[in-house]
Amino acid sequence: MSLAGPRIETERLLLRLPEIGDFERFAELQADEEAARHIGGHQPRTAAWRKFLQQPGAWMLQGFGMFSIIDRGSGRWLGQAGPWKPEGWPGNEIGYSLHPDAWHKGYVSEAVPATIDWALANLGWDDFIHCIAPQNTASQRVAQGLGSTLLGPGRLPPPFEDEAVDVWGQTRERWLARRREPQAPC
Repeated sequence: MSLAGPRIETERLLLRLPEIGDFERFAELQADEEAARHIGGHQPRTAAWRKFLQQPGAWMLQGFGMFSIIDRGSGRWLGQAGPWKPEGWPGNEIGYSLHPDAWHKGYVSEAVPATIDWALANLGWDDFIHCIAPQNTASQRVAQGLGSTLLGPGRLPPPFEDEAVDVWGQTRERWLARRREPQAPC
């Protein structure tokens, strides 16, 4: 079963709502210690299943959530990216996570801007953030490449209240101004 919803196509990617067939690779991502280190830590398959259900639930109840990132050529699930705002979150987040075999291939640079454009056009957000662990330098570089700046330390709601997090972000105005300028990849 799949949920009807928005679909975004980029040069190499299809961004769509999560589907049950995405779970196998999502579970692999969640089981990988390095890949899951900054997104709540690695989890066994049963816990990954509960976490997987968060995004379809967000889409059903909030009208938005992270998109599944699909390779248009192979149909393979690569990760997820997009708007995310759980209860108590420090702001309107654009987040992402990729399966380890999708790292360093430019998928973030292609998927995340498309989801930001979608969120700003459809959700009425005036700004957005990225919650990034202070030691996650790769995600800090992505945030900088997107034009976001470090806004300062943040605080996540329970059960993550003890996790150190820096909040990066920017305004809608800044994003739209940068989109009108030629950009280097993230």
